[in-house]
Amino acid sequence: MARTYVVTGSASGIGRATADLLRSQGHTVIGIDLHDADLTVDLTSPADRALMVDMVAERSGGGIDAIIAVAGLASPTPATVAVNYFGMVATLTGLRPLLLDSQDPRAVGVSSMASLFPGDQALIDAMLDGEEDAALASAGELAADPQLGQLIYGSTKAAFCRWIRRHAATPEWAGESIPLNAVAPGVILTPMVEPLLETEEGRAQIAQAVPMPLGGFAEPIVVARLLAWLASEDNTHLCGQVVFVDGGSDVVIRGDSVW
Repeated sequence: MARTYVVTGSASGIGRATADLLRSQGHTVIGIDLHDADLTVDLTSPADRALMVDMVAERSGGGIDAIIAVAGLASPTPATVAVNYFGMVATLTGLRPLLLDSQDPRAVGVSSMASLFPGDQALIDAMLDGEEDAALASAGELAADPQLGQLIYGSTKAAFCRWIRRHAATPEWAGESIPLNAVAPGVILTPMVEPLLETEEGRAQIAQAVPMPLGGFAEPIVVARLLAWLASEDNTHLCGQVVFVDGGSDVVIRGDSVW
């Protein structure tokens, strides 16, 4: 049965692969990105986030079946906080009412195995408290130091994972029969990471930081297939899970520590 999906970050990488996959299966996709998308939106902007909700409602006729929030940045800048956490949360919460008339509503977002790396607790706390100005200011302070700036990306992903865990089982999500989950990719061969992999030295450094013993670095379609399943009618009972699609990075880094 054809469904209507909203996919952010649809112009490239995982978002594009997901949108293409869903369209090839006969579904309707409303792609959102800064360019080359059905709707052009800047998720660093609170005003654009609100506008996105209105535009999706108009384009969809007031109802959608699934949200797949992919859009993200990896730069050591405050903009990464604005998109990866506040833009992601605004996408999911803002579009959630449009899911309520669907027979099989679903929502999924993209985190990262970088959520396992050390983060900045003050920044994470500000994000989870919903204090965007404070979080952006904190990120600005970290970005001023090249070493500390590297904490920004992982912190955004850790905060998003915690947001998923805190909200998935609430009346607004599970109580409305909306499975809310996330995926955590390892190194994916997208335009965002290609500059880091241009040399053998760069690839070796990345492989050391992000070990992926099962299959090595992955193409975007690997994550797209998982996102498509999580957002499908077949996913009836996953709730608040962060599924690592990382070739084994989580296993190597954390082992059995969570148990």
